[in-house]
Amino acid sequence: MLDPVRGAEPIADEVPAEASPSQGIDANGRPTRLLPLAQLIRISAYWLGISTVWSGILDIVNGRLQFTHLVPKGSEGMGAFQIAVVGTFIAILVQPTVGTISDYTITRWGRRKPYIFIGATLDVVFLWGVATSNSLPAVAAFVGLLQFSSNFAQGPFQGYVPDLVPAKQVGLASGLMGLMAALGNVVGYGVAAVALALSQTDPNAFLYGTMAIGVVEFLTMLSVVLFVHEGKRVKPRNGRSWFSIAREAWGTDILRERSFLWLVSSRFCILTGAALYPIMATFYLAQVFGLDAKATGDTKLILLAIVGLCVTLSVVPSARLSDRIGRKKVIYWSCLAGAVGLGMGAVAPVLPVALAGAAVFAVAAGAFLAVDWALMSDIVPKASTGRYMGISNVATASAGTVALALGGAGVMDTVNRLFGYGAGPRAALGLGVVCYALGAAFLKPVVEARREDDIVATGSP
Repeated sequence: MLDPVRGAEPIADEVPAEASPSQGIDANGRPTRLLPLAQLIRISAYWLGISTVWSGILDIVNGRLQFTHLVPKGSEGMGAFQIAVVGTFIAILVQPTVGTISDYTITRWGRRKPYIFIGATLDVVFLWGVATSNSLPAVAAFVGLLQFSSNFAQGPFQGYVPDLVPAKQVGLASGLMGLMAALGNVVGYGVAAVALALSQTDPNAFLYGTMAIGVVEFLTMLSVVLFVHEGKRVKPRNGRSWFSIAREAWGTDILRERSFLWLVSSRFCILTGAALYPIMATFYLAQVFGLDAKATGDTKLILLAIVGLCVTLSVVPSARLSDRIGRKKVIYWSCLAGAVGLGMGAVAPVLPVALAGAAVFAVAAGAFLAVDWALMSDIVPKASTGRYMGISNVATASAGTVALALGGAGVMDTVNRLFGYGAGPRAALGLGVVCYALGAAFLKPVVEARREDDIVATGSP
């Protein structure tokens, strides 16, 4: 057995010389054995924890910016951007790099699990730092550290669907991943909404909320580390240093993957538009409709109930529908519905219209979360899933910060100054409509055939 500390070259049974269906791996590196539903749920469970942390912490920070005077009135968008910007660059660097390293890692835990365990454990530590910091620079510093630890885990974790799930189950597995991500968003925003509603009477409400989302993530991490079997496949290092492997994440060979690059571009635009809704929610309710902290928190709980129901009902059916009519068609429809939902929020004269728009938006978000994962899993090279899925999530990591920069610090704060406090969040939601249109346009060049189908057709990888 190999010494997991030295990371020596893999022995023969780690990389089968000739894969066959009897071994559970086809010639293209895709598993052939169907997984039980319980295993698919375990694989996807950690997404609930990741989504809980990031939806929850960003919303809690926004609540503190709006109601605890971390920044002067009228500069809330810029404050949110300043907190997020450094962490975004950390995420962009860390996730693909660590994901690539995990493709070659050999330990008794497997190639992904050590990174997931270490990253999730550090998340809890850095969440405590965010919760106990009382100045903008300190909060920003700990959010940056949280980005490092979270993406240290996420890069390797995202390789699980291409690693372990056979082609026939990709739609279902991606639907479950999307469902867990959506439920995590609901849990995170729900905890943040409760903390916001209680913050007027309990000065520790934001602290308790922050640590609660950390507990959720740690428990879902254990469900993966303890119960998911990774198998033995790993890429051989062939004597290369770990530094050389880390640099591989940024090799120019990726420019040959045209469909992948177009899909990442499309994903970035769609996620930027989608991020504007949750990012703007606290500012939108407080500034447009004049709600105080308690009323904002209570209204967000109603909003979450609507969004949670719509997302939950749309995720798995959308994934299964994409198996029948194609991934791109479902994503096009999700772009249209997302743009309509954001447009309704931008012009809503009363709160019920805004809530109806949120329901339409939620259906779109659920469909995209499910089908985007399936399409990405179809087209990435199977031998380097950690690398490619890590790079694909650069779009996720940067979308929120770009949404804050353009929608918050750019549009919201500027429009508030020019046209009156409260007009800015409406304009920011309008920007999201443009992002959805760009996302649909960038999706057009993507070839959605499964990569293994292309290999069979051409006879070459």
